Amino acid sequence: MTMSALGEPCVLLKLGEIVLKGKNRELFERRLIANIRDALQTVGIQVDVRKRHGVIAIFLPEGATAEQADAVAQRVADVPGLVWIHRAWRVAKDPDTVLKAGLELVGESEEAKRGARFAVRSRRRDKRFPLRSNELDRLVGGAINDEYGLPVDLKNPELTVFIEVDRDEVFVFTGGIPGQGGLPVGSSGRALVLMSGGIDSPVAAYRMMRRGLHVDFLHFSGIPFTTSESIYKAYALVRKLDRFQGKSRLWVVPFGKAQQSIRTSGQDRLAVIAQRRLMLKTAEEVAHRIRAAALITGDALGQVSSQTLANITAQDNAVDLPILRPLVGWDKTEIMAEARRIGTLEISELPDEDCCSLLAPKRAETRAKIEDLKLIEKRLDAEELCVQLADSIQEYTL
Repeated sequence: MTMSALGEPCVLLKLGEIVLKGKNRELFERRLIANIRDALQTVGIQVDVRKRHGVIAIFLPEGATAEQADAVAQRVADVPGLVWIHRAWRVAKDPDTVLKAGLELVGESEEAKRGARFAVRSRRRDKRFPLRSNELDRLVGGAINDEYGLPVDLKNPELTVFIEVDRDEVFVFTGGIPGQGGLPVGSSGRALVLMSGGIDSPVAAYRMMRRGLHVDFLHFSGIPFTTSESIYKAYALVRKLDRFQGKSRLWVVPFGKAQQSIRTSGQDRLAVIAQRRLMLKTAEEVAHRIRAAALITGDALGQVSSQTLANITAQDNAVDLPILRPLVGWDKTEIMAEARRIGTLEISELPDEDCCSLLAPKRAETRAKIEDLKLIEKRLDAEELCVQLADSIQEYTL
């Protein structure tokens, strides 16, 4: 296949629930296009991103190769707000040219070489085009059948040729890459993730990115009583997640001495919940400073003793900011599957010295009473302590 036979390579992006946003749709589309342009800064070529009716087209510079178009497609596949990414060919708005492009595209496909069943799906966004969609289907489909002898299957084709007639050109393509779906990052505001080195919190962060939140990350380290391993692990997880939003920030709190104070408070069974409340109070203080409007955790109801309904209620009582728990109804198998899909599971399974292990009691309280926790916090002067912890944070820039 030569580039001249099929015109110019480009990338066609299909939107998801953004199209249902009514009068606010334009705001979401502007945010999405800005995110696409930011993401493509790492690809190394100048592209032209244009909004069309219901789709976004990315045009590559003259002389760009199919490999460069593949790189663009792979990069934007990580941008939330898109449901399909198609590596397409941009051809002249002429029935004969479209016919030749369809033939050559099928001729180079692996499916055609093994005699796959095929279908042609046309969409005429520009009604001025001389052929209707069904007429274009029959024209190109008949030529493919004559040329290659492939059987037609309109219900369950193994190969589908898509033809989309737009305002200035026609896009021809087969197949595509599934996108992330959801909403553009930044369209719902900003939040702060309590980021452990475990499996759950990275998945929770990703799920909230898909709902339009731009997130920062707050990690509690056991320093000076643990090594820096957990910080390296949190940093690696944030780097992995950054491809979905860009401009991620990781904040680290040295939490070891605060944990020691909780441990010496004499409330062994309440220590884990007291620690969680102090973490949330500190996170709330940090969130106010960076203008984040919510906190995010990886809690799943009943997964561990600290995540019973009574204990979650006791944690919510510690702060005024809303606490978002996108995984609250998920089980561990579902969380691990999602972590594997987004590429964080392997990092999360690396060994490290988790600060939470410093306070692991023989038997944890499953029905913590808020009054008992407030007594512990009064002895610790938790309100002042969380400010001191927020003052001690260090930022790790990607």
